[in-house]
Amino acid sequence: MAIKKSELYSSLWKSCDELRGGMDASQYKDYVLVLLFVKYVSDKYTGEKYASIVIPEGGSFQDMVALKGKTECKCG
Repeated sequence: MAIKKSELYSSLWKSCDELRGGMDASQYKDYVLVLLFVKYVSDKYTGEKYASIVIPEGGSFQDMVALKGKTECKCG
C-alpha cells in the first residue's frame, strides 16, 4: 500500500526532531545542508574520470558513514 505524501513528510520531520535533540532548529539545518551537499557531490562525482569536483580519498559520504561510531581518526 502506498504511503501518503503528508504521512511521509510528517514521519521525516519527526525523525529530524528526534535526531537534533536539544539543538536549536536554526543550527541543525546548517549541519543537515552540509551533509546533503556532501552526499550529492559524492553520488554525482565518485568514480568520474573527468569530474569538475575531485573527491579526495576518505572524503566521500560513504567514507563518513564507515566512520560512524568511531572516536579516533587516522587522518593525515
